[in-house]
Amino acid sequence: MCAPIMATKIPDAPKIGMVSLGCPKNLVDSERILTKLRSDGYQMSADYAGADVVLVNTCGFLDSAKEESLEAIGEAMAENGRVIVTGCMGDEADVIRAKFPQVLAVTGAHQYEQVVNAVHDASPPIPNAFVDLVPEGGLKLTPRHYSYLKISEGCNHRCSFCIIPSIRGDLVSRRIDAVLREAEKLVAAGTKELLVISQDTSAYGVDTRHEARNWKGREVRAHMTDMARELGQLRTADGIAPWVRLHYVYPYPHVDHVIPLMAEGLLTPYLDIPFQHAAPSVLKAMKRPANEAKVLDRIRKWRSICPDIAIRSSFVVGFPGETEADFQYLLDWLEEAQLDRVGAFRFEPVEGAAANALPGAVPEEVKEERYQRIMEKTAAISAAKLQAKVGRILPVIIDEVGEPDEEDGSIGATARSQADAPEIDGNVFLRDVGEGRKAGDMFDVLIEDADDHDLYGVPA
Repeated sequence: MCAPIMATKIPDAPKIGMVSLGCPKNLVDSERILTKLRSDGYQMSADYAGADVVLVNTCGFLDSAKEESLEAIGEAMAENGRVIVTGCMGDEADVIRAKFPQVLAVTGAHQYEQVVNAVHDASPPIPNAFVDLVPEGGLKLTPRHYSYLKISEGCNHRCSFCIIPSIRGDLVSRRIDAVLREAEKLVAAGTKELLVISQDTSAYGVDTRHEARNWKGREVRAHMTDMARELGQLRTADGIAPWVRLHYVYPYPHVDHVIPLMAEGLLTPYLDIPFQHAAPSVLKAMKRPANEAKVLDRIRKWRSICPDIAIRSSFVVGFPGETEADFQYLLDWLEEAQLDRVGAFRFEPVEGAAANALPGAVPEEVKEERYQRIMEKTAAISAAKLQAKVGRILPVIIDEVGEPDEEDGSIGATARSQADAPEIDGNVFLRDVGEGRKAGDMFDVLIEDADDHDLYGVPA
């Protein structure tokens, strides 16, 4: 008789839990950390109970974000007890350790090597050739059909309300060939929508003097327009052009050159521009370019080139020194600009920001009243612009497919148009999508109705 075959017992790998807070840039950092840990043999845990170590990737942009980060650390400590803190608030290790002296380690923003080493120290990896595999494109915390593509770290601006440069440093751009290689891998792995992010996408490559690299036999500069043109050449395995969406775009003059790429279909006709305000005196206090009149002219020109372009922005109300006249100026500017998507925030002091020392603090009740007025104004603009899309046929991408209706079996889905970035803009709610549809499917729909922020339709 043959000797019995002894099965190889694969050792249990340490498991890592992750809580990721803050902006998409933090989410990309979390994905990179988890990808490295997965390549080192770690498994991922979906809950506190199953994790050997919990990572909390913090946000420290606003005081309210810091409070949320501290609450998340406290919850992880209470539920698990073995916690490593990283991210933007990692620069305030003394604050974290004063409140949670038992945390295992604290590292700063984008300190990938340090946080991975901290995990190794807390729960050493168990090397195993059978399980040390990472999926193509790395691990993702977003759905498979869309991915964030971070092109740089840091920022050269010194806006008076912002502490990002003190946390993440000055602009450091990635090599253009590295960016394009990552984008190509993401699309090959199933990404249908690339969301380009950074602190200042328009400034990409300024720090490297727009250094050129060889890419597929040609020289390509580290420059926003070159990058956008190359991303527009990508195709999925089915030969479909993925959507390429630009976020955090400052309105520098060269932004004008990406609008024709949108008109040609190489880029998604969408720009996320952080205007923050319109009144010249407030922009000056914020230490931002005060050229709001010229911007209105450029927006009109962009729309003449690409009529379907959607422009989203965010604005701060109640900034120190903002008068009623300044706020009314902003409302009038918005009426003329007719931005498609707008987010507003009440000014909030951030420890370390120069704006905290400015005179003319706006009372909280005035901030709230102005916030309500700007949201009412922008909701009315949005409603009118969306109503104008009723009856049109628009391309969408599905984010989620619902269950069949118990009575008639019809299936609905939540999708987005090209004017909608995931999790921050509106949705297109679909009826009767039929069987077989799945997240990531792209097709045309007939728009049947609209409200203040969302569209409703049916497959065309």
